[in-house]
Amino acid sequence: MTINIMNGDIICAPATAAATSAIGVVRVSGKGCFEKVCPILLRNGKPLDCQQIISHKAYYCHIADGDAFLDEVLVTFFKSPHSYTGEDSVEISCHGSIYIEQRLVEILIDSGIRMAGPGEFTMRAFRNGRLDLAQAEAVADMIASRSKAAHDIAANQLRGTYSSKINTLRQQLVDFTALIELELDFSDEDVEFADRTKFFELISNLKVEINTLLRSFKAGNAIKNGIPVAIVGRPNVGKSTLLNALVNDEKAIVSDIPGTTRDSIEDEFVIDGYTFRFIDTAGIRSNTDDTIERLGIERTYAKMQQATIVIYVTEAATFSIQELEPFADIIANTGKTFIVAANKVDLASAPTLQVEGVRTIMLSAKNKTNLNELNDALVETVKNLTDQQDTIIVSNLRHVEALQRAFGAIESVERGFSEGLPADLATIDLHIALDALGEITGNAITSNEILGTIFGKFCIGK
Repeated sequence: MTINIMNGDIICAPATAAATSAIGVVRVSGKGCFEKVCPILLRNGKPLDCQQIISHKAYYCHIADGDAFLDEVLVTFFKSPHSYTGEDSVEISCHGSIYIEQRLVEILIDSGIRMAGPGEFTMRAFRNGRLDLAQAEAVADMIASRSKAAHDIAANQLRGTYSSKINTLRQQLVDFTALIELELDFSDEDVEFADRTKFFELISNLKVEINTLLRSFKAGNAIKNGIPVAIVGRPNVGKSTLLNALVNDEKAIVSDIPGTTRDSIEDEFVIDGYTFRFIDTAGIRSNTDDTIERLGIERTYAKMQQATIVIYVTEAATFSIQELEPFADIIANTGKTFIVAANKVDLASAPTLQVEGVRTIMLSAKNKTNLNELNDALVETVKNLTDQQDTIIVSNLRHVEALQRAFGAIESVERGFSEGLPADLATIDLHIALDALGEITGNAITSNEILGTIFGKFCIGK
């Protein structure tokens, strides 16, 4: 869904969810909004005088619905440029009745105010220089955050740390591009303004910095959408019981009959501020004639490929190292965290298992024995992912695509100079890289259609 950009309009929308609650907030923004809103705000039976308004002060008023009383409200005025949008803005806090909010919006629309489109308040903040595009997208990510970790990534981006990094990289490239283009202006005089040695140092540094940001997406995407954890193993070793124990709910059917789990069962749970997406899979065995069960086993292997963490569940009393042979490549070469959960320690005594290169946890999923140790291992894995990055973690696919284009263009420039290509050809790729980096913060985006698509993903009222 896209939105029309009509900066001259005054817009309004509920800023709180359409549900019964203690309070609801309706937001209004645009030049002249004070004059539109004040006539419906009554103090001592008279409309509020918009000429006497003090910015950032709350006023207790009654809402007039024609000659009738609608609600008593607190109204806060924000004078341009000191508002979220950078425009004159009003926030009306009313009782959280769905009817009151809807009727209040209708009254505002009747007074000549337009209903806002999705994300239009934040788009105006971007247009008015209150936020760059990366910060604006961080607003949506913060609203959608389901865990402390996802919130922290969005908050860091909203504070501008990420944008500052991108702007620094882009400015370095701008400075060098300017020197190259200056050379082109003096091409007849065979003058070289841009030190090629420093250029290769700059290119090397840019590639390292961009590659670091790209690598961080693995952690950022997992934290934003929930870290996928595949629970795998042979039939009847307690995979479904472990899923139920981890999410503290009866999500999966537990049975002694082999092959009960035919398809993947997923549920989310937050542990120490990180959202984990647990996936209970079909038991792995090679001697089944059941077509449906075989399809389930195929999906098990697919889920393992998609997962960041694989928990291999086995019975502590019967486990042998040979069980892990089918997973040797996953353990050694994929970078996934592989944890052996030696289950059912309550049924039979077993020696403490030690598998070289693989963390092994002795537990009872049924009795939740040592479940905290498994939780700690899961959290430790995510912390290791984030600790390998700087404080900046990329979690937006649009940014990844832009960074990949910038990286490719910079490599082309480096290759071109190494092969002695003319400087005018190099500037083409330099501008591609500059535009790609600029797209992240909005410096290179002028199309209203593109901006409308980005902001159209926001909720109405933000």
